[in-house]
Amino acid sequence: MSITITTAPCCWGVDDVDNPNLPSWRLVLDEVAAAGFGGLELGPYGYMPLDLPLVSRELEKRDLFIVAGTIFDNLVDPKNRDSLLRQTDEICGLVSRLPQPRKRSGQRFPTPYLTVMDWGHDERDYAAGHGDRAPRLSDGDWAGMIANIEAIADLAAKRYGVRAVVHPHAGGYIEFADEIERLVADIPASAAGLCIDTGHAFYSGMDPVQTLEKYYPRLDYIHFKDIDPAKYREVMGRRIRFFEACAEGVMCPIGRGCIDYPAIRALLTRLGYEGYITVEQERDPRNSGGTLADVKASRSYLAGAGF
Repeated sequence: MSITITTAPCCWGVDDVDNPNLPSWRLVLDEVAAAGFGGLELGPYGYMPLDLPLVSRELEKRDLFIVAGTIFDNLVDPKNRDSLLRQTDEICGLVSRLPQPRKRSGQRFPTPYLTVMDWGHDERDYAAGHGDRAPRLSDGDWAGMIANIEAIADLAAKRYGVRAVVHPHAGGYIEFADEIERLVADIPASAAGLCIDTGHAFYSGMDPVQTLEKYYPRLDYIHFKDIDPAKYREVMGRRIRFFEACAEGVMCPIGRGCIDYPAIRALLTRLGYEGYITVEQERDPRNSGGTLADVKASRSYLAGAGF
Protein backbone atom coordinates (compact mmCIF):
# COMPACT_ATOMS: atom_id res chain seq x y z
CA MET A 1 0.00 0.00 0.00
CA SER A 2 1.45 3.36 -1.07
CA ILE A 3 -0.17 5.44 1.67
CA THR A 4 1.11 8.29 3.82
CA ILE A 5 -0.52 8.91 7.20
CA THR A 6 -0.91 12.55 8.23
CA THR A 7 -2.76 14.34 11.03
CA ALA A 8 -4.67 17.55 11.74
CA PRO A 9 -4.92 20.35 14.32
CA CYS A 10 -8.35 19.11 15.44
CA CYS A 11 -6.44 16.44 17.41
CA TRP A 12 -5.32 19.34 19.60
CA GLY A 13 -8.90 20.64 19.90
CA VAL A 14 -8.54 23.17 17.10
CA ASP A 15 -11.97 23.47 15.51
CA ASP A 16 -13.31 26.88 16.56
CA VAL A 17 -10.71 29.59 15.97
CA ASP A 18 -12.49 31.84 18.46
CA ASN A 19 -11.95 29.39 21.31
CA PRO A 20 -9.59 31.12 23.77
CA ASN A 21 -8.03 27.80 24.85
CA LEU A 22 -6.39 26.82 21.57
CA PRO A 23 -2.74 25.76 21.69
CA SER A 24 -0.11 27.62 19.71
CA TRP A 25 0.12 26.53 16.09
CA ARG A 26 3.89 26.19 16.52
CA LEU A 27 3.30 23.75 19.40
CA VAL A 28 1.02 21.74 17.14
CA LEU A 29 3.77 21.59 14.49
CA ASP A 30 6.31 20.53 17.13
CA GLU A 31 4.10 17.68 18.32
CA VAL A 32 3.14 16.58 14.80
CA ALA A 33 6.83 16.13 14.08
CA ALA A 34 7.49 14.50 17.47
CA ALA A 35 4.74 11.97 16.82
CA GLY A 36 6.40 10.89 13.58
CA PHE A 37 4.00 12.39 11.04
CA GLY A 38 5.44 13.97 7.90
CA GLY A 39 2.48 16.21 7.26
CA LEU A 40 -0.73 17.71 8.54
CA GLU A 41 -3.74 19.74 7.52
CA LEU A 42 -3.70 23.52 7.79
CA GLY A 43 -6.62 23.52 10.22
CA PRO A 44 -9.61 25.86 10.21
CA TYR A 45 -9.38 29.22 8.49
CA GLY A 46 -7.68 31.72 10.75
CA TYR A 47 -5.73 29.28 12.92
CA MET A 48 -2.38 29.24 11.17
CA PRO A 49 -1.19 32.54 9.70
CA LEU A 50 -1.63 33.15 5.98
CA ASP A 51 1.99 34.34 5.82
CA LEU A 52 3.70 32.18 3.18
CA PRO A 53 7.36 32.80 4.16
CA LEU A 54 6.63 32.37 7.87
CA VAL A 55 4.64 29.14 7.58
CA SER A 56 7.05 27.73 4.98
CA ARG A 57 10.00 28.31 7.32
CA GLU A 58 8.23 26.70 10.27
CA LEU A 59 7.26 23.65 8.20
CA GLU A 60 10.71 23.26 6.68
CA LYS A 61 12.38 23.45 10.11
CA ARG A 62 10.36 20.39 11.11
CA ASP A 63 10.43 18.64 7.71
CA LEU A 64 6.64 18.85 7.43
CA PHE A 65 4.19 19.49 4.60
CA ILE A 66 0.54 20.57 4.37
CA VAL A 67 -1.74 17.92 2.90
CA ALA A 68 -4.97 20.00 2.86
CA GLY A 69 -6.65 23.24 3.74
CA THR A 70 -10.15 23.46 5.14
CA ILE A 71 -13.41 25.32 4.53
CA PHE A 72 -15.55 24.67 7.62
CA ASP A 73 -18.46 27.09 7.37
CA ASN A 74 -22.10 27.65 6.48
CA LEU A 75 -22.36 26.31 2.92
CA VAL A 76 -26.12 26.76 2.77
CA ASP A 77 -26.64 30.53 3.04
CA PRO A 78 -26.29 32.22 -0.38
CA LYS A 79 -25.26 35.39 1.41
CA ASN A 80 -22.13 33.58 2.60
CA ARG A 81 -20.80 33.08 -0.96
CA ASP A 82 -18.39 36.03 -0.88
CA SER A 83 -16.89 34.88 2.42
CA LEU A 84 -16.55 31.29 1.20
CA LEU A 85 -14.76 32.40 -1.96
CA ARG A 86 -12.47 34.75 -0.04
CA GLN A 87 -11.51 31.88 2.26
CA THR A 88 -10.96 29.61 -0.75
CA ASP A 89 -8.76 32.21 -2.41
CA GLU A 90 -6.63 32.82 0.66
CA ILE A 91 -6.34 29.19 1.76
CA CYS A 92 -5.53 27.83 -1.70
CA GLY A 93 -3.17 30.72 -2.36
CA LEU A 94 -1.20 29.57 0.68
CA VAL A 95 -1.38 25.75 0.56
CA SER A 96 -0.60 25.58 -3.16
CA ARG A 97 2.77 27.30 -2.52
CA LEU A 98 3.80 25.59 0.72
CA PRO A 99 6.16 22.58 0.84
CA GLN A 100 4.46 19.76 -1.04
CA PRO A 101 4.49 16.00 -0.56
CA ARG A 102 5.20 13.81 -3.55
CA LYS A 103 2.33 12.45 -5.63
CA ARG A 104 1.76 8.72 -5.34
CA SER A 105 1.63 6.77 -8.60
CA GLY A 106 -1.97 5.68 -8.03
CA GLN A 107 -3.18 8.95 -6.57
CA ARG A 108 -6.02 10.50 -8.58
CA PHE A 109 -5.30 14.12 -7.72
CA PRO A 110 -2.17 15.63 -6.20
CA THR A 111 -2.14 17.27 -2.80
CA PRO A 112 -2.87 19.71 -1.34
CA TYR A 113 -6.62 19.26 -1.16
CA LEU A 114 -9.30 21.64 0.02
CA THR A 115 -11.67 19.82 2.38
CA VAL A 116 -15.11 21.43 2.25
CA MET A 117 -17.52 20.93 5.17
CA ASP A 118 -20.87 22.45 6.06
CA TRP A 119 -21.25 23.81 9.58
CA GLY A 120 -23.11 26.39 11.64
CA HIS A 121 -26.71 25.22 12.12
CA ASP A 122 -28.05 24.61 15.63
CA GLU A 123 -30.93 22.48 14.38
CA ARG A 124 -28.49 20.02 12.82
CA ASP A 125 -25.78 20.24 15.48
CA TYR A 126 -28.17 18.99 18.17
CA ALA A 127 -29.36 16.24 15.81
CA ALA A 128 -25.87 14.99 14.93
CA GLY A 129 -25.96 11.22 14.51
CA HIS A 130 -29.77 11.10 14.49
CA GLY A 131 -30.88 10.74 10.89
CA ASP A 132 -34.47 10.12 11.91
CA ARG A 133 -34.93 13.52 13.54
CA ALA A 134 -32.46 15.77 11.72
CA PRO A 135 -34.25 18.28 9.46
CA ARG A 136 -33.36 18.16 5.76
CA LEU A 137 -32.91 21.13 3.46
CA SER A 138 -35.66 22.22 1.10
CA ASP A 139 -34.95 21.70 -2.59
CA GLY A 140 -34.18 25.38 -2.97
CA ASP A 141 -31.77 25.50 -0.05
CA TRP A 142 -30.09 22.31 -1.22
CA ALA A 143 -29.58 23.80 -4.69
CA GLY A 144 -28.07 26.90 -3.11
CA MET A 145 -25.63 24.80 -1.10
CA ILE A 146 -24.61 22.83 -4.18
CA ALA A 147 -24.03 26.09 -6.05
CA ASN A 148 -21.79 27.35 -3.24
CA ILE A 149 -19.76 24.11 -3.24
CA GLU A 150 -19.37 24.22 -7.01
CA ALA A 151 -18.21 27.84 -6.84
CA ILE A 152 -15.59 26.92 -4.20
CA ALA A 153 -14.39 23.93 -6.21
CA ASP A 154 -14.23 25.89 -9.45
CA LEU A 155 -12.14 28.68 -7.94
CA ALA A 156 -9.78 26.24 -6.19
CA ALA A 157 -9.20 24.18 -9.33
CA LYS A 158 -8.98 26.87 -11.99
CA ARG A 159 -6.90 29.42 -10.10
CA TYR A 160 -4.72 27.17 -7.97
CA GLY A 161 -4.94 23.60 -9.26
CA VAL A 162 -6.30 22.47 -5.88
CA ARG A 163 -8.82 19.62 -5.77
CA ALA A 164 -11.88 20.28 -3.58
CA VAL A 165 -13.14 17.26 -1.63
CA VAL A 166 -16.48 17.38 0.17
CA HIS A 167 -16.38 15.96 3.69
CA PRO A 168 -19.70 14.74 5.15
CA HIS A 169 -19.61 16.01 8.74
CA ALA A 170 -21.73 15.17 11.78
CA GLY A 171 -23.87 18.16 12.68
CA GLY A 172 -23.87 19.70 9.19
CA TYR A 173 -26.32 19.48 6.31
CA ILE A 174 -24.20 16.88 4.51
CA GLU A 175 -24.07 14.05 7.02
CA PHE A 176 -26.38 11.10 6.43
CA ALA A 177 -26.50 8.42 3.73
CA ASP A 178 -29.34 10.07 1.80
CA GLU A 179 -27.48 13.39 1.75
CA ILE A 180 -24.22 11.87 0.53
CA GLU A 181 -26.12 10.04 -2.21
CA ARG A 182 -27.80 13.27 -3.27
CA LEU A 183 -24.51 15.14 -3.19
CA VAL A 184 -22.68 12.77 -5.53
CA ALA A 185 -25.66 12.81 -7.90
CA ASP A 186 -25.67 16.61 -8.05
CA ILE A 187 -21.94 17.38 -8.22
CA PRO A 188 -19.99 15.66 -11.03
CA ALA A 189 -16.70 13.93 -10.31
CA SER A 190 -15.00 16.39 -12.62
CA ALA A 191 -15.94 19.21 -10.22
CA ALA A 192 -15.19 17.78 -6.76
CA GLY A 193 -14.36 14.56 -4.98
CA LEU A 194 -15.17 13.11 -1.59
CA CYS A 195 -13.29 12.86 1.68
CA ILE A 196 -14.95 10.08 3.69
CA ASP A 197 -14.28 10.20 7.42
CA THR A 198 -14.62 6.84 9.14
CA GLY A 199 -15.57 8.39 12.49
CA HIS A 200 -18.23 10.68 11.09
CA ALA A 201 -19.66 7.82 9.03
CA PHE A 202 -20.00 5.65 12.15
CA TYR A 203 -21.31 8.51 14.29
CA SER A 204 -23.99 9.15 11.69
CA GLY A 205 -25.22 5.57 11.50
CA MET A 206 -23.26 4.26 8.53
CA ASP A 207 -20.84 1.37 8.29
CA PRO A 208 -17.42 2.92 7.49
CA VAL A 209 -16.24 -0.07 5.46
CA GLN A 210 -19.37 -0.16 3.34
CA THR A 211 -19.34 3.62 2.90
CA LEU A 212 -15.72 3.68 1.74
CA GLU A 213 -16.43 0.92 -0.76
CA LYS A 214 -19.66 2.44 -2.06
CA TYR A 215 -18.12 5.82 -2.74
CA TYR A 216 -14.67 4.65 -3.75
CA PRO A 217 -15.14 5.91 -7.34
CA ARG A 218 -15.45 9.44 -5.89
CA LEU A 219 -12.96 9.03 -3.06
CA ASP A 220 -9.88 11.26 -3.32
CA TYR A 221 -8.90 11.55 0.34
CA ILE A 222 -9.72 9.81 3.64
CA HIS A 223 -9.93 10.76 7.33
CA PHE A 224 -9.50 8.13 10.04
CA LYS A 225 -11.03 8.39 13.51
CA ASP A 226 -12.16 5.89 16.12
CA ILE A 227 -15.12 5.97 18.49
CA ASP A 228 -15.45 4.86 22.11
CA PRO A 229 -18.54 2.62 21.96
CA ALA A 230 -19.69 3.16 25.55
CA LYS A 231 -19.43 6.94 25.31
CA TYR A 232 -21.11 6.88 21.90
CA ARG A 233 -24.10 4.96 23.24
CA GLU A 234 -24.33 7.38 26.14
CA VAL A 235 -24.21 10.61 24.09
CA MET A 236 -26.70 9.24 21.56
CA GLY A 237 -29.23 9.17 24.41
CA ARG A 238 -28.82 12.88 25.15
CA ARG A 239 -29.47 16.20 23.45
CA ILE A 240 -25.88 17.24 22.85
CA ARG A 241 -23.90 19.13 20.25
CA PHE A 242 -21.36 17.18 18.23
CA PHE A 243 -18.29 18.95 19.60
CA GLU A 244 -19.64 18.70 23.13
CA ALA A 245 -19.68 14.93 22.64
CA CYS A 246 -16.11 15.12 21.36
CA ALA A 247 -15.09 17.14 24.42
CA GLU A 248 -16.49 14.33 26.57
CA GLY A 249 -14.30 11.77 24.79
CA VAL A 250 -16.51 10.12 22.18
CA MET A 251 -13.46 10.06 19.87
CA CYS A 252 -10.54 7.91 21.02
CA PRO A 253 -7.14 6.85 19.67
CA ILE A 254 -7.39 4.57 16.67
CA GLY A 255 -7.43 0.92 17.64
CA ARG A 256 -9.12 1.52 20.98
CA GLY A 257 -12.64 2.02 19.62
CA CYS A 258 -15.23 0.11 17.66
CA ILE A 259 -14.25 0.82 14.03
CA ASP A 260 -12.88 -2.22 12.21
CA TYR A 261 -9.51 -1.04 10.89
CA PRO A 262 -8.27 -4.48 9.77
CA ALA A 263 -11.34 -4.64 7.52
CA ILE A 264 -10.64 -1.12 6.25
CA ARG A 265 -7.05 -2.04 5.48
CA ALA A 266 -8.18 -5.14 3.58
CA LEU A 267 -10.70 -3.08 1.63
CA LEU A 268 -8.24 -0.33 0.67
CA THR A 269 -5.67 -2.93 -0.35
CA ARG A 270 -8.21 -4.69 -2.55
CA LEU A 271 -9.36 -1.43 -4.12
CA GLY A 272 -5.80 -0.17 -4.62
CA TYR A 273 -6.10 3.09 -2.72
CA GLU A 274 -2.94 5.19 -2.86
CA GLY A 275 -2.38 8.61 -1.42
CA TYR A 276 -3.02 10.26 1.92
CA ILE A 277 -5.01 9.43 5.03
CA THR A 278 -5.35 11.91 7.89
CA VAL A 279 -5.73 10.80 11.51
CA GLU A 280 -8.08 12.92 13.61
CA GLN A 281 -9.39 12.81 17.18
CA GLU A 282 -11.50 15.83 18.10
CA ARG A 283 -11.28 16.95 21.71
CA ASP A 284 -11.65 19.92 24.03
CA PRO A 285 -8.50 22.06 23.55
CA ARG A 286 -8.25 22.28 27.34
CA ASN A 287 -7.35 18.58 27.18
CA SER A 288 -4.76 18.99 24.41
CA GLY A 289 -1.98 18.01 26.80
CA GLY A 290 -2.93 14.41 26.07
CA THR A 291 -2.76 14.80 22.31
CA LEU A 292 0.85 13.78 21.73
CA ALA A 293 0.39 10.42 23.46
CA ASP A 294 -2.90 9.82 21.62
CA VAL A 295 -1.63 10.62 18.12
CA LYS A 296 1.46 8.50 18.76
CA ALA A 297 -0.82 5.65 19.81
CA SER A 298 -2.95 6.05 16.68
CA ARG A 299 0.12 6.16 14.44
CA SER A 300 1.63 3.10 16.13
CA TYR A 301 -1.59 1.12 15.82
CA LEU A 302 -1.93 1.94 12.11
CA ALA A 303 1.68 0.99 11.45
CA GLY A 304 1.03 -2.35 13.11
CA ALA A 305 -2.11 -2.77 11.01
CA GLY A 306 -0.12 -2.35 7.80
CA PHE A 307 -0.72 1.31 7.02
